[in-house]
Amino acid sequence: MKTIAFGCDPNAEELKGLMMERCRSLGYQVVDFGSSDAIYANTAVKVAHYVADGKADKGVLICGTGIGVSISANKVKGAYAALISDVYSAQRAALSNDANIACFGAFTLGPKLALSLLETWLGLEFDPSSASAPKVDRIKYYELHPDATA
Repeated sequence: MKTIAFGCDPNAEELKGLMMERCRSLGYQVVDFGSSDAIYANTAVKVAHYVADGKADKGVLICGTGIGVSISANKVKGAYAALISDVYSAQRAALSNDANIACFGAFTLGPKLALSLLETWLGLEFDPSSASAPKVDRIKYYELHPDATA
């Protein structure tokens, strides 16, 4: 059974609950990092470490726009967070970017769209032999070599 780690700020508690419920109905195990910390970066980094350490297969983060949790999660080595706002970005986050964390905006998406985007992202897997693999490899290279230049 795959595990999905969830976290959000207080603004997104309701959407997080709906998303966790949907994941459970799809057969995923859910780990909840809460929603009480107004400093969304704290929760985002906890979820990002959990995913990067292999304790969860994927993570979901939610704040008002999804931007703050995305920026915060991407500070953690091995966390690849993508802001998802439409079907195409959900597809590309998985297929082109190997994102292991999906970020959503509770104030920018309706719940039905957010749930649909979540299912789209969860239903796709990155193909390490795809044309996108060298691009993802370069992202990981720069993560390991932060002083490198193009």
